Amino acid sequence: MDFTSAADELYGVAPTGFVAARTRLAKAARSAGDPGLARRIGALRRPAPAAWAVNLLARGAAGDLAALLDAGAALRAAWASGAGLADLERRRTDLLAPLVRRAADLASEAGQPLREQAVREIEETLLAATVDAGTAERVREGRLTRPQSHTGFVLSGFPAEPGASRTAKATALRRTRPAGAEPAEATRPRAAVRSTGAPPSQDEVRAGRAGEPAKADRAGKAEVARRRLGRAERVLAEREERAAEAAETLRAASGEVGRLRRALERATAERDAAGRRAERAEAARERAAEAVRDLRDAVERDTRHVRSRAAGDPGLK
Repeated sequence: MDFTSAADELYGVAPTGFVAARTRLAKAARSAGDPGLARRIGALRRPAPAAWAVNLLARGAAGDLAALLDAGAALRAAWASGAGLADLERRRTDLLAPLVRRAADLASEAGQPLREQAVREIEETLLAATVDAGTAERVREGRLTRPQSHTGFVLSGFPAEPGASRTAKATALRRTRPAGAEPAEATRPRAAVRSTGAPPSQDEVRAGRAGEPAKADRAGKAEVARRRLGRAERVLAEREERAAEAAETLRAASGEVGRLRRALERATAERDAAGRRAERAEAARERAAEAVRDLRDAVERDTRHVRSRAAGDPGLK
């Protein structure tokens, strides 16, 4: 057993069985005379449910996962020129949703159905893997411990950070728009003129402009609230995982204590039995020694008797 094979086995195990499997593999490494490997295995962290489900994709749906990651690589390559981005975006979308469902199905089949938050984290992780090559490699490897997310410039499918400045949002919009494309806001007035035959009145323009900050503020607050909820749910999930891991460690330790106690009881019983056998053997030895002494005394008496008779009767000489 080496570290790679041990980690591959371990990260395919359901989170509820992770600690027991890690203990078993570390013990096997120590028994094989490799304490360094045992320490490395013991340091591996239990995966969050969403990360584990993505790891299952690397094992149970490797072909479909590779297709999505390849589409992400093509998307990143086409980003500079903008050529073919629309087709690549459609391909990514077509591949993403079935993979998210497949990950949830694999988790359910393994007896660990996922919460809605974990399903969202699977989608975020897979999207991040299409944007970042390093994340893609970690996803392909199948040993994630935590969900992944993208924090750099935004591709289509990733919302801009709430509260960002107008300049930053405009930059993000330009980055997510193919070269030469015109912002949607710039085309709306001309479309309105073409469709109505007359530009909007100044009152309509002022009313629209007055409503824009309030709408943007509400959207920003909603996005902030959604992200706070997501963070709170992730913290809750992590604490539940830690509690479950601690409970699993306690169960494993209790099992080990029980096993050692039973082994001690067996050893004590064997010691007591051996003591009784030794006592019986000692008693038998003493009886045998006494019998030998009796026989020796009898032989000596017979010998003296024979000599005595021989001394008194010359014919016996």
